[in-house]
Amino acid sequence: MNVLFVCMGDTCRSPLAKGILRREFQAHHIEGEVDSAGFEPHHIGHSVNKRTKKVAEAHGIDLSDHKTRMFDPKDFERFDRIYVMDQRDYRDVRYASGASQEHMEKVDFMMNLIDEEKKNKIIPDPLYKGYRSFETIYSKLERACKALVKQINEA
Repeated sequence: MNVLFVCMGDTCRSPLAKGILRREFQAHHIEGEVDSAGFEPHHIGHSVNKRTKKVAEAHGIDLSDHKTRMFDPKDFERFDRIYVMDQRDYRDVRYASGASQEHMEKVDFMMNLIDEEKKNKIIPDPLYKGYRSFETIYSKLERACKALVKQINEA
């Protein structure tokens, strides 16, 4: 199972989700590629946000090798599932897909993994907020990643 996480800059939410899911894949002996991407070109090649790094390290996740990258339309071929964090990410991925239904069937909101009503709730960008916001998104991302692992194991 190959999974891609997408957020605006690939510096906060998506790399944190990547780190969590990689840890979960390893713990549950699931094979596959896990990566993250964004849509802001001025972030390309950067490492994660300092607060993202701090939260990740507090939970035993090493993101020191992370380098931000742009979402590439070829990602639709590389990944089985693509999870977005908010409506802007969904819109950007949809645009990159050329509105291909086949491609968009792989795309879902991250929160839909844990929201039974599937209302496309968002994981808000913590970039301009305090450290507590980063802990809050970590908790949501971890719950969603664990739900994804459960889905994969039950398939």
